[in-house]
Amino acid sequence: MLAALLTVFVAAVGLGFLWLATQLQEARTQIDDQRQQIDDQQQRLDEQQEMIDRKEQFGAAMNDLYATVDPLVGLPYATIVPWYRVEDLADRAWIHRRNPAALDQEVADLQRLTSEISAHSAAVTAQAASNASGTAWEATLDSLGRGWVSTVFEDATPCGATALACVSGAEPFTVHVRADSRTDPTMTDWIRTGAAYHEYAHVLQFTNPQPTDDALASFGGDVETMADCYALTFLDGWSLDHKVAIDAYSYYEVNVGYGYTCDANQRQVIRDWVGRLGVTHQVVGG
Repeated sequence: MLAALLTVFVAAVGLGFLWLATQLQEARTQIDDQRQQIDDQQQRLDEQQEMIDRKEQFGAAMNDLYATVDPLVGLPYATIVPWYRVEDLADRAWIHRRNPAALDQEVADLQRLTSEISAHSAAVTAQAASNASGTAWEATLDSLGRGWVSTVFEDATPCGATALACVSGAEPFTVHVRADSRTDPTMTDWIRTGAAYHEYAHVLQFTNPQPTDDALASFGGDVETMADCYALTFLDGWSLDHKVAIDAYSYYEVNVGYGYTCDANQRQVIRDWVGRLGVTHQVVGG
C-alpha cells in the first residue's frame, strides 16, 4: 500500500514538474513572440518615419523650386521653367512614395533642376548686363528683353550673307548682329530699332514654342513674316519701307523685313500670342 502511494506521489510530482516546465516554455515562447511583435512594430514605425522624412525632403525641395521660379513669373520666356519636368518628378515621387531609396533620387533630381533654373537665370542676366555698345540695337533689345537678351556684334555672323541679324534655337537669348550695321550709311537708328523688334520676336518664338505654333497658322507657317508683324504691331509708326537721305537731293530706298505688311486680323493674332507668353506659376502633383 505504501509503495503504491509512493508511486502515485512520485508520478504526481513528475507531472507537476512537467506541467511547470511546459508553462515556463509557453511563457518564454509568448515573451519571444511579444518581443518579435515589438521589433516588427518598431521596424514598421522606422520605415514609416523614413518615408515621412523622404516626403518632407521632397516637399522642401519643391518649395525651394517655387522660391526660385516665383521671381521669374511674368517673364515672357516660358522655356526657362520646364514645368513638364517638374510634373514628371512629382508623378514619380507619388509612384515611389513607399520607396525611400527611389524618393531620394527624386529629391536629388528636383534639387538639380532648381539649380539649373537658378544658374541659367544668373548666367543670362550676367551676360546681358555685360553688354555696353551704346547702340540703338542694344538699347532696344535691353528694353524689350528686360535684361535677358544679349546683343553680340560680329564681323561674320551665323545669319547668312544678307541678314542684318539673327537668333538661333541653340542660343535663344542672344541676338547676333552684323558689326557693319552700326556704321552702314543706309541705316538709321529708327531702322535699327525696328530690326531689333523683329529679332526680339524670334526670341519670343523660340522660348514659347506652343503658343508660337498656334499663331504661325495665321502666317502660313512663316516665322519671318510673323516677326515682321510683331514689329509692325508694337512699334508705333514702323514700316518695312524707308527713305534714308544721302544729301539734300538724293536718298536711299531701304526695304527692311520680308516684304509683307500684315493686316489687322494678323496683328490681333500677334496681340493674342503675346498675351499667352511667359513663365506662369503652376501647381503640380494635384
